[in-house]
Amino acid sequence: MSLQYSVHWPNEFLLAHLEQLLPNWSAPVKSVLVVLQKSKFALLNRTFDTENQKHCLREQFLGFSQVVVRKLVEMGYLTEVFDPQSGLPLFSAPGQLQLDDVAVVQACLGYPLTKRGDCSILQHPSWGSAVYPSILVSSAHPGILEPVVREIVASGNSHQNLGSLSS
Repeated sequence: MSLQYSVHWPNEFLLAHLEQLLPNWSAPVKSVLVVLQKSKFALLNRTFDTENQKHCLREQFLGFSQVVVRKLVEMGYLTEVFDPQSGLPLFSAPGQLQLDDVAVVQACLGYPLTKRGDCSILQHPSWGSAVYPSILVSSAHPGILEPVVREIVASGNSHQNLGSLSS
């Protein structure tokens, strides 16, 4: 599997709606980790193959993100992973809003979207619609999050093909 990541400052939506996304957080979100995984299939239609692929990519992201969360929590930072399937936080009490990971990625990276019914599908410059986005947020400054992710990747404690998209 091919993966890419990038670290960003939080976008306006996250800043304005943090209390509705993470009502029990006691610190501001200072960084966003965007993880993009290349899918074997274009994710335009719901088929057995695409749903199975999304399940596998979700599990891969959750495994990787747990390593990042553990390291940041050890360093004293609040960190949350949003479930790509539901848009709800995994470790915190959910709020009134669900996170739209596609919208966050679009805001961070500026990639175009394709509309399919009620769904927006990200268009990666190289992978097209064969991309599965995921989001992690933290109270750590981007300058702290980036080297943590880089170290995890370099140490082999995550996926071998994870590489930096941009910082």
